[in-house]
Amino acid sequence: MASIGGDRRLSRIVILGGGTAGWMTAASLVNHYRNTPIAITLVESLAIGTIGVGEATIPTLRRFYAALGMTDYDVIAATQASCKLGIRFNGWKREGESFIHPFGAFGHDFGGVGFHHFWNQYRDAFGLKDLDDFAMGAALAKAGKFALPSPTIDSYTQFDWALHFDASLFANHMRDFAKARGVRHIDAVLKDVTLDPEKGHITSLNLDNGQSIEGDLFIDCSGFQALLIGKALGVGYEDYGQWLFCDSAVAQQSERVSVPNVYTDVTARPAGWQWHIPLQHRSGNGHVYASAHMSDDEAIGVLADSLPGKPITEPRVIRFRPGRRAKAWEKNCIAVGLSSGFLEPLESTSIALIQTGIERLQMLLPVDGFDEMLVDEHNDMAKREMERTRDFIILHYKLNQRGDSDFWKEAAAMDLPDTLQRKIDLYQRRGHFVRYRWEMFHPASWLAIYAGFDVWPDSIDPAVGQLTPAEVRSRLLHIRQEIDATVKAAPPHRAFLDHCNRLSGGHRVSA
Repeated sequence: MASIGGDRRLSRIVILGGGTAGWMTAASLVNHYRNTPIAITLVESLAIGTIGVGEATIPTLRRFYAALGMTDYDVIAATQASCKLGIRFNGWKREGESFIHPFGAFGHDFGGVGFHHFWNQYRDAFGLKDLDDFAMGAALAKAGKFALPSPTIDSYTQFDWALHFDASLFANHMRDFAKARGVRHIDAVLKDVTLDPEKGHITSLNLDNGQSIEGDLFIDCSGFQALLIGKALGVGYEDYGQWLFCDSAVAQQSERVSVPNVYTDVTARPAGWQWHIPLQHRSGNGHVYASAHMSDDEAIGVLADSLPGKPITEPRVIRFRPGRRAKAWEKNCIAVGLSSGFLEPLESTSIALIQTGIERLQMLLPVDGFDEMLVDEHNDMAKREMERTRDFIILHYKLNQRGDSDFWKEAAAMDLPDTLQRKIDLYQRRGHFVRYRWEMFHPASWLAIYAGFDVWPDSIDPAVGQLTPAEVRSRLLHIRQEIDATVKAAPPHRAFLDHCNRLSGGHRVSA
């Protein structure tokens, strides 16, 4: 083994930083390695707040906490969550137009031919308007309904779902889980870091309370500060600003709406976009913008003018730099969360990237010493996933047809990364979805964005001819009937939340 840190067996993991990233990492590690002699310590200062830019998730998070033995009902009650069936994009194509990116497929393939080919062939002839109409998740969202997906694999009504939740409450939920299973928690501020003079590895974290915490592996969850991977070890940062112009956000909480939407609202603004995330006890709001095109005062004003309820906090401006750490793993330190990079929360990827970072960590944990092969593989995986996720977010800007401000004009005119340009070109020429390694978003998600911006292939798979127009019309009608029947029978979103709270013994604020 080509060791870079000695052959000492891993026995001490130290996590710097709490919040969502730190406590998710601690909870997952202590659960995964519960029958091993690995000791886990987490250092955070409770006096230092977390960023908490967004509180929307994607369905993978439900698999994460299920692996810890937690139920949806428990997490919904503990975090004052509401359900999420997708994201509604308002004004991204043009002002006054909206579309939904749902969790789940549109229709289904016919005879091995993609549904989008049939749609493209017949949408004008059949007078079809919205691809959303053939997605169960979108149909439920529009109706304000929610029910658990059908267990029938071949059903046309298949969809997936996620949560809107209070990120601080979720971090607390993870913290309680981790501490109950043996994670040592130290409330202190990092003073400085001791490095091995020969190998450059971190040997200890020196805290403001006088303690010195030694470890074998250090996990940096210190957020944008990147105190270990960046400040102590000097790993650089790759900037994505040439494609993602937004570098600021203003966040503010407001009083809850009476019935939370079953989707995240993201609305285009002159120099960026605004989010609205409905929880059971309040609403989360924010305005992401490019400081080169809008001042902080203007951004605060845009948000204030469109809050869905009375504000309950002061607006808070957050600076960020879209991009990624040049290496997520350096020496004996691995970055998870914001310390490894940041992408604006347009597609609710921040917590999902924490989750995949934890998965990589567990997959390649250096239990018998630090092997170059493990480090290289981890860094390659992290790089590729961040670039693939970056490309998906860039797509939303590139396809806009607004033209009402310099921000949107420049976004539409930008040169794209080769990986994204290839995806778009192959889709437009043949309706082909390129799939790279370590991609977070599947073809159905790409189809949702292409369709939302009215981008369709120039050619249609000739195999659509295997069905007559009458047969296609009949199958489309059958899908719509199944979806309509399911939506009609589904209970309102509020009723499902009340059911969750009753099952968990929780209590929500009455309407």
